[in-house]
Parts: sequence; C-alpha cells; structure tokens
Amino acid sequence: MPPGGAVSTTVTDAAAPTAATGGVASRGARPVCISSAQLFGGAPEVHIDHHGAVYRLKQTALGKLILTK
Repeated sequence: MPPGGAVSTTVTDAAAPTAATGGVASRGARPVCISSAQLFGGAPEVHIDHHGAVYRLKQTALGKLILTK
C-alpha cells in the first residue's frame, strides 16, 4: 500500500461514474472490478471513506471479508 495508506486507482471503464452523471454509474453499467489483493496491498484491513463516513473492510483468517462502519 502506498505511504499514508491511500490506494490510488484510475478508472477507465466507460461505464464508470463521472461528474456528468453526478458520480453515479448509469443503470445496467458493469461494476468496476478490483482484486482484493490490489485493494488490500498486503494489509489485513483497509478504510473506505464513503460520503464522510469511514468503513473498515477486513480480511479474516479464513479469507472472508467483513465490512463495518
């Protein structure tokens, strides 16, 4: 993971949310797929800021994912 714990990703999918759509993908758009290995970058947990609320995404010892607020 880069310094400061931030993950930098560039979305190039034509169906990705844009400023023109108000940050919302159009209906029927393919979701962006990011591998968990890329998302976690070797860390056991990542923090996701969603509209000012921070969510924690953790990997369990069995490889499952837990999302908490």
